[in-house]
Amino acid sequence: MNSQAYKSSTQQREENHQSHCITNLKPKHQNQTMEIEVPVVIVGAGPAGLATAACLNKYSIPNVVLERHDCHASLWRKRTYDRLKLHLGKDFCNLPHMPFPLDFPTFVPRVDFLRYLDNYVTRFKISIRYTRNVESASVDEENNGKWRVVVKDTTTNADEVYVADYLVVATGENDEGYVPQIEGLEGFEGEHMHCSQYLNGRHLYGKNVLVVGSGNSGMEIAYDLSTWGANTSIVIRGPVSLFSLYMPFTWILLITRQII
Repeated sequence: MNSQAYKSSTQQREENHQSHCITNLKPKHQNQTMEIEVPVVIVGAGPAGLATAACLNKYSIPNVVLERHDCHASLWRKRTYDRLKLHLGKDFCNLPHMPFPLDFPTFVPRVDFLRYLDNYVTRFKISIRYTRNVESASVDEENNGKWRVVVKDTTTNADEVYVADYLVVATGENDEGYVPQIEGLEGFEGEHMHCSQYLNGRHLYGKNVLVVGSGNSGMEIAYDLSTWGANTSIVIRGPVSLFSLYMPFTWILLITRQII
């Protein structure tokens, strides 16, 4: 999907979601700030936030999802590398009430996962308000202990306040990249980046590249670099246990069947 087509589809989804929100929410204007009452506010339109909204919609519980970016699943859409796949089999990674399509591979690629999430949002009529940056959230004891969520619409610069009975924080644990303080890094003359900035190793052919860390991203990026012809090395802090791709999948499958 080209960028223009994606932009158009995103704008259309935004319009659909906004109209759905309006039917569920009760806006008030107080001192030039829009105050909106809704039973449940969900912060974050990643997989967890979308799953929460879908489950609430199944029970006809009005809710709204606040997302600071201009799209849902922004981490997957904007800050992941091309080769990325789900690291567990699709049988264990689908969101509630919607299995992955049968024609999807066992380990779902990034582009297919995004397509799945787009369909999930449409199917469950999830109401998302994009470009909403949550500035604070507090309990208003003078209003029956309801949550008061202060939000800035970064597109219009307008202030909004959401008053809710329940607040769900689904902002994830990997939203902000962390680069440790490494002595000498500021004087390094070569290129350095966090893995969230890495797309592929096309431009690194023949270059010496050091990957720091052996988590899922580090190992997969190191492999990707080698396939693009980079001279790849990796630094690992402690001992590492190596498994084939299907070993953890098989273990989880066996454990799941035992539980069932």
